[in-house]
Amino acid sequence: MAAKAGDNPESLMTLATVFCLRNLRKTMCYQGFRNKVCLRSDIFLPSEICDKLVNTYMELVHTDSNFEPEENFFQLFSDPRSTRLTRVQLREDFVHDRDLEAIRKQDLIELHLTYCNNLSSRSLKTLTCFRETLVSLCLFGCSHIFYRRGGAPLACNEDTEDEEDESPASRQALETDFNFQGFNRLRLLNLGGLPDEVDAETLLKPLKSLTSLDLSNVTLVGTAFLCQWKDRLASLVLYNLDLSEELVSTVVQLVNLRHLDVSRESRRTSKFKMTRKILTVVVQRLVNLVSLDISGHIMLDNSTVPHFDEAMGRPSIEPCKSSIYPFQELKRPLQFLGLYDTTLCNVTHIPAYKVTGSKNEDQVLNAIEAYTEFRPELAHRAINQLFDIARIQHCSQLLRALQLVIAALKCHKYDKSIQVTGSAALFYLTNTEYRSDQSVRLRREVIQVVLNGMEQYQEVTVQRNCCLTLCNFSIPEELEFQYSRVNQLLLKILEPARQDESIQRIAVHLCNALVCQVDNHHKEAVGKMGFVKTMLNLIQKKLQDRMCDQVMEFSWSALWNITDETPDNCQMFLNCRGMSLFLECLQEFPDKQELHRNMLGLLGNVAEVKALRPQLLTPQFITVFSNLLDSKADGIEVSYNACGVLSHIMFDGPEVWSMDEPRRDTVMDKMWDAIQSWDVSSRRNINYRSFEPILRLLPQGISPVSQHWATWALFNLVSVYPSKYCPLLIKEGGISLLEKVLELDSSQPETKDMARKVMEQCENFKEDPMETNHGQEVNYGQRG
Repeated sequence: MAAKAGDNPESLMTLATVFCLRNLRKTMCYQGFRNKVCLRSDIFLPSEICDKLVNTYMELVHTDSNFEPEENFFQLFSDPRSTRLTRVQLREDFVHDRDLEAIRKQDLIELHLTYCNNLSSRSLKTLTCFRETLVSLCLFGCSHIFYRRGGAPLACNEDTEDEEDESPASRQALETDFNFQGFNRLRLLNLGGLPDEVDAETLLKPLKSLTSLDLSNVTLVGTAFLCQWKDRLASLVLYNLDLSEELVSTVVQLVNLRHLDVSRESRRTSKFKMTRKILTVVVQRLVNLVSLDISGHIMLDNSTVPHFDEAMGRPSIEPCKSSIYPFQELKRPLQFLGLYDTTLCNVTHIPAYKVTGSKNEDQVLNAIEAYTEFRPELAHRAINQLFDIARIQHCSQLLRALQLVIAALKCHKYDKSIQVTGSAALFYLTNTEYRSDQSVRLRREVIQVVLNGMEQYQEVTVQRNCCLTLCNFSIPEELEFQYSRVNQLLLKILEPARQDESIQRIAVHLCNALVCQVDNHHKEAVGKMGFVKTMLNLIQKKLQDRMCDQVMEFSWSALWNITDETPDNCQMFLNCRGMSLFLECLQEFPDKQELHRNMLGLLGNVAEVKALRPQLLTPQFITVFSNLLDSKADGIEVSYNACGVLSHIMFDGPEVWSMDEPRRDTVMDKMWDAIQSWDVSSRRNINYRSFEPILRLLPQGISPVSQHWATWALFNLVSVYPSKYCPLLIKEGGISLLEKVLELDSSQPETKDMARKVMEQCENFKEDPMETNHGQEVNYGQRG
């Protein structure tokens, strides 16, 4: 069988790392003073394992809400004699000054800090501890690291490890004592988002051996200082810098550049026009270029060949055939060419293996891939274009598209625009058209990032997109690995008194599906989360609005499902005024057949609990149930369920019947009449997982009508759906109980006759198990 998209298993290293991180105290650590984790004395870990532990820890903290962070996790790596760190990637506000200080004795080679806004100038001092070994450093988006916290002077000593550093760094207290003096091995540096108050030239001056420099969104007073690396610099990123003649003349002197990025966020903010002459100079002078990004620039028309000429022949990446004149000077095709938000991406012949743009799916996916980590503003727009491709056209690179969107959602959990567009794209990328090509693992990854979005944002669009995406999955099967979490999130959505109507409808539908066809312990756990009360609150609001819509019907259906064989949930229903709401709904919506069926199905579950039946045994309730025996709503369903409720009540015997009216005999007569009026070949809108509640009514003489209802129910089900219900009845010992019905003198002749028919049907099925009746059940509700 062919492998499905995303079917590659996790490596053993990854699985072992995650297991250890989730079970630190049972594996490599013990619980020390103040419940802090401490590394066991017999543990010695090499850098390959330590790096994996730290980087995976950050990923789990960032993307898995069930993962519990350890306050002093980084302290585990404080001693290089037992743990060795070399390559560390930290991001977002989870990282504090004390975390970096904890690992200051390590000989780090790579340190990537991205959007770490809780770092202050204390961490700059810590950086100097790595100056002799550090080769690669990223401080992208760490906007506060060049400022002192509360105006305190730069300091790093043994006593500061456990200080609380929650207060933000003061934007007024700029740190002036730091520079890169002594960072002699540093080759790759990313200072993207460096504050305007920091002079980049002065900061960088001590660095003599840089080969890669990223100054995205940095204000430069002058650019001549870049020439100090003209013989060494291989990669230069100047994203969102205002291009000028001076800057271009400086850049083209950096003759060893292999990667140049002078792109912008948008053409709307660009004052500089990219001319044919400028592009030609760049190509001619920078002969080693393999990667160039000029996205977001206004391109003058004289840069491309006439449309008629360039449309000739099949698309080619050969420079000599380039539709862009300056690139005809290239000696070989570029590995990467960024043309996003430019007119050049639309030409036919582009001399590059990988191009970003918006012309086609490949360009859009390349843009998401290239810009996700450091340019969410561009990734957001590209994902929006992917959304249109998946919605209107067809996504031909499904696995790549899904993986890129998942990566973007994980990377930018706190970016609302990414979450909105990403969740919308996932809805179309996981629908029926693409479903058969996706592996279990890939679909679980989708579920994880969708739940992350629901958790982080209460905003209407994100919630709606996420709920709709969940509807593309088999429920509850595909959501069972996150069962508790998804239920909690849906109930939280339904908490507000007035919720967006569409979200409310989808969320209630999901809640209903999640409690259908699951084990009782799942239902009990969800009941304790407040499921029953939430559904009844929704019903109460709909009653106040005098509106019986899908939310109302789904809410009753969900209550029907969650009370199935779960006495605690049935008790909650009664405790939360459930019966009063039942009566009010019956009075307010007398003609709503599906509503009546759902409500009576639920009350059938309540009636199955012996300890709760006395609460149903009131003149008011018995009269209502008795009157509903005559209902023709939804075929036989309402009448059938009402009779089921009464059958369990009658089973408790005449001694519990303490009311004068209605009389017990009168109600039983009505039950007999109702059962005899039903068509035994009726198709059913019901789904039994077990016959146990029905079977307990068989071997008894207290209430012959209850026995007859149970026998009729079995005959109907095994004759209309033999392949499903004959095996279930046999498995649960129903045949021997039916034999006892035949033996009892109290059993009525018509009941015995029907019992024989049930037994014959099961016997015939065992001899010829082929399904002869192709009627399809509709799983609106669940019983038993």
